Amino acid sequence: MTQRTAERQPLFRPQDRRRVLVVEDSKTFSIALRQMIEAETGLKVTSCGCLKDLSSAILRDQEGYAIAVVDLNLPDAPNGEALDWTVSHGIPSIVFTGTFDTATRARIMEREVFDYVLKDSEFALGNLVNSVKRALTNRETRILVVDDMTTTRRLLGQMLTSQQYTVVEVGSGADALAMLEKDQEIRLVVSDYNMPDMDGFELARRIRRRYPAEQVRVIGISSSTDRTTSAGFLKAGAHDFIARPFVLEELQCRIASNAETLLRMRQLHDLAWRDYLTGLFNRRYFFERGPKLVAEARRASQPTSVAILDIDHFKLLNDEHGHDAGDDALRIFAGHLGESLGGLPHLLARLGGEEFALLLPNIGEPEAARLIEEIRIGVAGRSMAVGHLKLGLTVSIGLAEMAPSDSLDLALRKADRALYAAKQAGRNRVQA
Repeated sequence: MTQRTAERQPLFRPQDRRRVLVVEDSKTFSIALRQMIEAETGLKVTSCGCLKDLSSAILRDQEGYAIAVVDLNLPDAPNGEALDWTVSHGIPSIVFTGTFDTATRARIMEREVFDYVLKDSEFALGNLVNSVKRALTNRETRILVVDDMTTTRRLLGQMLTSQQYTVVEVGSGADALAMLEKDQEIRLVVSDYNMPDMDGFELARRIRRRYPAEQVRVIGISSSTDRTTSAGFLKAGAHDFIARPFVLEELQCRIASNAETLLRMRQLHDLAWRDYLTGLFNRRYFFERGPKLVAEARRASQPTSVAILDIDHFKLLNDEHGHDAGDDALRIFAGHLGESLGGLPHLLARLGGEEFALLLPNIGEPEAARLIEEIRIGVAGRSMAVGHLKLGLTVSIGLAEMAPSDSLDLALRKADRALYAAKQAGRNRVQA
């Protein structure tokens, strides 16, 4: 199976500095919704109670809104005029309505809204907040649409784009496999059955052989009236099937369900792979992923360096100032490492206690030594507050370049011996 970069996909931690726009005339309902959205997403909410306030808010800051939640019927906008304002200004919109029939559905769907939620139960508020969260997280899901018919491919792409997904389109199975190899961020493949080079069943089989289900999910589509087509897709390794012509709500729900499954899988992997205190990868992940990175570098005839980093006098810090101070030191150190290594190919993990491991594929010892020395100097220039005290931090680092025959374990033992020499020489230094 091909290893993809699932570990690089962020969980739901919105970095978006824009706001959520809530358009609702009930102050009680608006306050409750604002509190729930802010608590669940971390984004600020701007509330408008009428069309006049809405138009003023948009004109003041049209680019400032990540998503809008719009009551379909306001006292001064009884026929969806508020929704027209948000949609026409390019703000993804979720409709919230207490009245719903065939005509209302048509009015909503023709505007290509993100979603609609009915005020029909005690779960309505929760459903609405979940819809807002989907709108924000969908941007992180990259979908590959595979169909040899340009018109139908683009129509499906447009539907998915309105759901805030990032969409890539190709016209054949071979192009789909090439795109998956090229674009490591694709998480969902939506494939037609009839294609010139290989049918959708064969494409699903090939994808499943190359990529595990937690990294790429496949959804089959077809306009065939043969009901065994869906079974064929599922038997070939697809996770779902959608019949064409699409019922838009069904398409949205099925895509969202698969995207949410991928998110939950990433969260579970994160719990298994991450150190709870620092947020860095843990020992288990380092020894699972590390050998693969070493093998990739060797195939490319590139060097690889490893380092073990140890916070100086950590036991003394714990003994004199308590474990909370020790935890703060670990978090500060981990944060500095993350900042220093940003943009570089690397694998960083907390092995346990105050000990960290760093794998630098495609980097030889001279370059690695310069980088590690910069990290050491940066740590030594920081301090941490413990009560009224300001305590300094230093780190000792052992560095080794891997020989062609070295296993990762052997290279780490070499780095560990260098770390011991650094500590014996007085600490706060790099030893190769």
